[in-house]
Amino acid sequence: MTQRLETRLNPHAPTVLSLFRIFFGLLFLCHGTSLLFGWPAGTVAATGSLFWLSGLIELITGILISLGLFTRPAAFIASGEMAVAFFTQHLPHGFWPISNGGELAVMYCWAFFLLVFTGPGVYALETRFGPRGPGYVRRSLRGSPRAPRGRRWRR
Repeated sequence: MTQRLETRLNPHAPTVLSLFRIFFGLLFLCHGTSLLFGWPAGTVAATGSLFWLSGLIELITGILISLGLFTRPAAFIASGEMAVAFFTQHLPHGFWPISNGGELAVMYCWAFFLLVFTGPGVYALETRFGPRGPGYVRRSLRGSPRAPRGRRWRR
């Protein structure tokens, strides 16, 4: 039963990974625009403050992650920012994220940390225009090695 489920779901993994990346990137972008511009809700942070700087990081990394451009470095920076946010803003109010209001920071931290290791998925600008060319992410997620270039050895 489980094997049949895996064979049905595995071909869709690269697409779902792209949806995961786009969804979390757009949500993170909303946090950045909220801090910098007060849109869609919230108050604008004072220019040059720590909250303004975090809004700038969220805006830039949210755009990059949503587009799938420099996904791994942007996700690493975003994950680190959310870890710092949790430890500096939420942890002093209690250990458990449910009681100190740090659930979103922890969720974003681990979601972006996952993207550091999985990459952007199949629908990303870096997949299309990146140095490894089209189809690289799809091949790497399937685990099928690329045929070696140049001379091939025979047994």
